[in-house]
Amino acid sequence: MSEPSPTRLLTLLPTILVGAAVAVMIGLGAWQLRRAEWKEALLDRYAEAEKLPPIAFPSGLLTDEQLPLFRYATGLCLKPVSKRAQAGENRLGEPGYVQIVDCVTGAEGPGMAVELGWSKNPNAAFQWRGGPVSGIIVRDRKTRMRLVAATAPPGLQPSAKPDVASASAISPRGHRMYALTWFALALTALVIYALAVGKRWKKDRR
Repeated sequence: MSEPSPTRLLTLLPTILVGAAVAVMIGLGAWQLRRAEWKEALLDRYAEAEKLPPIAFPSGLLTDEQLPLFRYATGLCLKPVSKRAQAGENRLGEPGYVQIVDCVTGAEGPGMAVELGWSKNPNAAFQWRGGPVSGIIVRDRKTRMRLVAATAPPGLQPSAKPDVASASAISPRGHRMYALTWFALALTALVIYALAVGKRWKKDRR
């Protein structure tokens, strides 16, 4: 059996590499399309939650799928135990910092995080000793969910109302645009390689 010619080996290796790269890019594009469908279903669920009757802020441990995000809720903060600030907006869309208080709600359970309001100052001074609070449940990096209060105590302004449309960093349309980019890159790679191979064959025929 004759050994493959150097020219054939030089053609085979790039073909394998390009084929693998194209397969990866197509796979990434397909994954982005699946993410877009999942994100649409998630946002639809959030939109439906906004229309449901208010509930008591959950006192038990929940899975991510069970979190009642964007649901109107009421809760009782028996005692504020800590506070923190993170970037956010007020109802006029001004950038600043939302003030979040972590509360004790009973002898047991995970407690409750309450976004009391907004300020330009991350170290804004405000007085709040707890008590009944109502608002909308959103995701929280520390406690997994928090209640965005409908009203703010003295020293703070009300936070921006939670918006389902901005609940995710990447929208379904964004995922589809990423998918289109990956598919376009895969097609570009194939066209460039086809042109390179054609040029190589023409050169070998001379």
